[in-house]
Amino acid sequence: MLNSFIIVFREGFESILLVAVILSYLRKAGQKWLTSAVYVALVLGLSASVALGYVLRNGVNDSVLEGIFGSAIGSTVSQFLANESLREGVLGIVAMVMVGSLVIYMWRTGPKVQQRMRSRLDTVSSRSSRMAAVAGVFLFTFLMITREGMETALMLLQVHSSEMLGGALLGLFAAAAFAWSWAKFGHLINVKRFFQVTGIFLLLFMLQVGIYSLHEFSEAGLLPNSEVLHAATEKFSPDGLYGKWFSLVMISVCALWLFGGWLMDRLKPVRQRSVRLKQA
Repeated sequence: MLNSFIIVFREGFESILLVAVILSYLRKAGQKWLTSAVYVALVLGLSASVALGYVLRNGVNDSVLEGIFGSAIGSTVSQFLANESLREGVLGIVAMVMVGSLVIYMWRTGPKVQQRMRSRLDTVSSRSSRMAAVAGVFLFTFLMITREGMETALMLLQVHSSEMLGGALLGLFAAAAFAWSWAKFGHLINVKRFFQVTGIFLLLFMLQVGIYSLHEFSEAGLLPNSEVLHAATEKFSPDGLYGKWFSLVMISVCALWLFGGWLMDRLKPVRQRSVRLKQA
């Protein structure tokens, strides 16, 4: 429950911020008539993400897959979805690459994200054709929301707990409440620290996903000495002896990071005053 709560909490808040930036820009730029394209893209993007999560978790009827992809490719996709160990191992690697790269990217370019979004929105919303402007804003919003939604779906697939849904719903509620608080009391909330701490949590969670993916690949018999690797990683799986304590370790690391950041923020004015006194 804790893992799914923090995943949805962070991704939900990030998605809300993205939509808020887009809507705010359109209003300030005098392009309020384009906001309907944003809402349509939001609904379709979330629907596509939910559909992806459902398909990956429950699979699709073989006849449907063969009708979409043809008999040869459809049969291959069906076999992949039916092989639980292989499916979860591959999706775990995809989630690791996607989440890890995006978290690191946000750390490096976070302060410039709003500026880049506004620049891109200025380009797509100022096209001479109204249809082209609507399409540009729609696609921009759809791709941004779908990326966040699919990232969330892939991570939630790695949460093997009957309480996953409860944690996800609580995370969604907390994200909405946090976004409301940010809108009302933004000057009191250190959003930078929020993304730092939740980013660290996601990277640590991806480490656990990596171990679990290795466990699943060995269970599928795809690795050398699969039986040995399967036994070695069993204790680090979510239900294993060490794996079930991993959530506590993640929270502890994040708490220490948050405490260290708070301490540095408190000591920063003291150091600045000391430097000014020495210069005087």
